[in-house]
Amino acid sequence: MVAEKPVVIYVISDAVGETADFVSRAAAAQFSGVRTRIRRVSYVQDAAYLDDILEQAAGEGALIVYTIVLSELREYLEKRVAEKGMTAIDILGPLIQAIARQTGTHPSHIPNVVHRLDEQYFRKIEAVEFAVKYDDGKDSRGMLYADVVLVGISRTSKTPLSMYLAHKGIKCANIPLVPEVMPPEELFTIPLQKVIGLVIRPELLTQIRTERLKTLGLGENSGYANTDRIVEELEFSRKIMRRLGCPVIDVTGKAVEETASQVLQFMNKGENHVN
Repeated sequence: MVAEKPVVIYVISDAVGETADFVSRAAAAQFSGVRTRIRRVSYVQDAAYLDDILEQAAGEGALIVYTIVLSELREYLEKRVAEKGMTAIDILGPLIQAIARQTGTHPSHIPNVVHRLDEQYFRKIEAVEFAVKYDDGKDSRGMLYADVVLVGISRTSKTPLSMYLAHKGIKCANIPLVPEVMPPEELFTIPLQKVIGLVIRPELLTQIRTERLKTLGLGENSGYANTDRIVEELEFSRKIMRRLGCPVIDVTGKAVEETASQVLQFMNKGENHVN
């Protein structure tokens, strides 16, 4: 029997709280049909603020999920939730304690230390900004500075794939291919190993574009979703990809994660071939 009221989860952290938020959502996703409301409260570093949050959470019958490395504050939270009869799950504490026992050393108890010290985190932020700036061929100069350049016709997952790769710290630019418009000249001058083509089966792309037109409130008879037009666009894109000699990935039926995995393989191996 599925509960009518949503499960409320308060994610409390003395840093950003991304870890506890992600774990909470992953756990909630295991319960089909169960509504979940997650509220993240970041940078909680004093008892008075924590008391206010717990008071509100108790009033909503919420679960508490926390990542607090400040030992005194963590102990205070554990004491208060026990007094209130609430359920609280410590995401980091048990692992930190296990590492301490294994190594015989003491943790630093510094909040947000990963984001402060991890260069990859800052590279990710830079890559996300890069992907937004050079999305959909907005500025062809981005190809000169990108780690990888995706090319393909409209709705072949170029933008979501660019953003997914950006979250892995990869600077990605993407260029749309349209029969009536020749690609920017820069595309033919950058190192070949940086370019990857994306294609898709015409019948699936017809469905995707038709649904896209519906969400925009436009007529389904638009040439944008016409199968003959789509075949023409795909043939044009393959012609460009053959000219480039770049790897080509068929994204039909693939999740973004799968396509990204193939992109990373090509980047790591420096392979250059056309499917």
